Amino acid sequence: MIADYYRLLHELGVEIDQSELLEKALTHRSKSSKNYERLEFLGDSVLGFLIAAELYGRYPDLSEGELTRLRAALVRKETLASIARDIDLGNYLRLGGGELKSGGFDRDSILADSLEAVIGAIFVDQGIETARTIILRLFSSRLAKPEPDALEKDPKTLLQEYLQKNAIDTPEYSVDTVEGAAHDQYFVVTCKIAGIKETFSGEGRSRKKAEQDAARKALTAITEQ
Repeated sequence: MIADYYRLLHELGVEIDQSELLEKALTHRSKSSKNYERLEFLGDSVLGFLIAAELYGRYPDLSEGELTRLRAALVRKETLASIARDIDLGNYLRLGGGELKSGGFDRDSILADSLEAVIGAIFVDQGIETARTIILRLFSSRLAKPEPDALEKDPKTLLQEYLQKNAIDTPEYSVDTVEGAAHDQYFVVTCKIAGIKETFSGEGRSRKKAEQDAARKALTAITEQ
């Protein structure tokens, strides 16, 4: 294990017995085929579950929809990248030459993915309770004071409610293009609304995010007419 990794472990407040796990969690695919992608997949699920469980117990008065939106705000890319910067995670990343030159060590997507991978590594090595302890420590301030915007309804829900209120059929979403490899796809989606000639295009790293983007544009357009 690279010596500097011990500083990161100290920052996290955890020990990892299987040192190769942490190194893999910090290795981008541009550097090696032995990279963080599988650990990221696992860490994403562990993080989502533990955040959901914490929110359920901490906020008994919130509805299912509010809990869902709050969880989404806490585990979204931007939040994870911000937490990764808090612990200087970018300083420990192993990147290929191209990513180093392009500033990959401070890119939101890479920071978020690597943080999830680190969580996955902690779970594999130390189990669910240690993972819970680390996650609650990393997210403590954000769990204590949820962002007000996080409790707002998402664009797709707001658009659908607006259309129903005005007796307009539910919008239709269709995928126009999907680019990239299976683990790193980029979606372009079109939103069509009955009786409106204009269509609205949305983009995102998942179909859901692309649809939300399209719905946001559609809602802005039809409410400003």
